[in-house]
Amino acid sequence: MISFLLSIAVLIAGYFIYGTFIEKIFGIDKNKETPATSLQDNVDFMPLPTWRVFLIQFLNIAGLGPIFGAIAGAMYGPAAFLWIVLGSIFAGAVHDYFSGMLSLRHDGLSISEIVGIYLGPKLKHFMRFFTVILLIFVGTVFLVGPAKIIDGMTGGFLSIWGWVAIILVYYVLSTLLPIDKLISKLYPVFGAAMLFMAVGLLIALFVGDYQIPELIPANLVNMKTNSEATPIFPMLFTTIACGAISGFHATQSPLMARCIKNEKYGKKVFFGAMITEGIVALIWAAAAMTFFGNVEGLNAMMIENGNNAAWAANEISLNMLGKFGGLLAVLGIVAAPITSGDTAFRSARLILSDIFKYDQTKISKRLYISLPLFVIAFALTQVDFAIIWRYFAWSNQTLATIVLWTLTAYLVSAKKLYIVTLLPAIFMTMVCSTYILIAPEGFSLEHNVAYILGGVSTLLISLLFWLYVMKVKKRKK
Repeated sequence: MISFLLSIAVLIAGYFIYGTFIEKIFGIDKNKETPATSLQDNVDFMPLPTWRVFLIQFLNIAGLGPIFGAIAGAMYGPAAFLWIVLGSIFAGAVHDYFSGMLSLRHDGLSISEIVGIYLGPKLKHFMRFFTVILLIFVGTVFLVGPAKIIDGMTGGFLSIWGWVAIILVYYVLSTLLPIDKLISKLYPVFGAAMLFMAVGLLIALFVGDYQIPELIPANLVNMKTNSEATPIFPMLFTTIACGAISGFHATQSPLMARCIKNEKYGKKVFFGAMITEGIVALIWAAAAMTFFGNVEGLNAMMIENGNNAAWAANEISLNMLGKFGGLLAVLGIVAAPITSGDTAFRSARLILSDIFKYDQTKISKRLYISLPLFVIAFALTQVDFAIIWRYFAWSNQTLATIVLWTLTAYLVSAKKLYIVTLLPAIFMTMVCSTYILIAPEGFSLEHNVAYILGGVSTLLISLLFWLYVMKVKKRKK
């Protein structure tokens, strides 16, 4: 319990201390007009109250990640706590803050366009394709996932495909309507449900007879049942993504960059939402490690139930929070992915409109650019969910890595302290390159070979990046 409490305290301290440090490096301008007012169109660009912007950002980036990812990550043991805390502060929150603030400085541009500004047109074109595909994956995952959960809750009342159809209709509306008409109205309710879950579980962990494993050297080992097939590095760092760092967040931040009224709120919205998500992930990881007795018990029950994190989340909620509290918590579990799925499609629409310079004032134009996205997503629902999720996990962290390199290029060009993004960029490059070499959906190489090749790849990418940045700097002189 001591390690768990210290972890929460460090996350909170990270917001106030490191968050302020990162804010100073960026250098906010409280007098600079933001896109919310300079480009106001009452559809995507409009000033919203900061508390609403925070809740929307939090729910956009959260999804199932800090719940399902944390439960799956807890199967590795207390090492998950360490990654959530250090990842959230030094990688995820830094990634989210700089990507959000750069969008704010560049008229609310999508992340693919930001990459183009600092890493060149070739990578911009790649990122345009990559981010739209990723967002379609996210929309598909968060279309089928909540439909399965609701179907289980209702005893097959409407069938999974009936719920898919209903959720899809909501996604269409939330993608097309002005942001203050549906998203801004519903998110405070969904946010309350999700935060209720976290606070309720936290109280239950305190008052119940639960023994949270401590972060001691003896516990910092791989506790997964099939530990040889799933090494902590790099598997843990892709399993817990949204609870530590996630490239998906960089696709969501521009939505709120178009609604923030002043740059001084950037730390609360971007850095703060990531730290909050880290706390939620920490609570769920602790609950998963203790509810089933211990980490070994969690592994046994997950294997028995097909590694279904939704089942585990349902069991934990209903038993630790009681029937009424558990029901509200499960509703929060349903709301979380839906509030990421809807904005995934909205982000994809905005990226495509940025690419083609297509005005989004009229709803007919929004429908024209969005319809193909929904058709593709529905077609992908016919593919095995597990396959889509595995490729989403890797591509999500790869996007985060590219964004971190972009942020480093920005800091170098601006002559600011670039080490704050360089170190996590190098680390995540090693994670992603090693993962694709080890993973069964990748090259399935022997671990030692994968580590060596991953290290070589990371070194080469770091060197190529530095040579590219130096070339750009010379060109600007």
